[in-house]
Amino acid sequence: MGMRSQKERIRDALELRQPITPLDAMQRFGCHRLAARIKDLRRDGMDIETVYVQKGRARYASYKLR
Repeated sequence: MGMRSQKERIRDALELRQPITPLDAMQRFGCHRLAARIKDLRRDGMDIETVYVQKGRARYASYKLR
């Protein structure tokens, strides 16, 4: 069995009800383009919700399965 793709590993995490942020994706999956992987998963039929998080001046997206 070969290495699982970033998309597959992100899908698995979402299916386990784990929200994912860009920082999570970089640290856990080596993924620097989370929004692109989320777009791919949505195209595959996953119902993924985007929640924007504000911490101080930083604002980032957090993705979770509906």
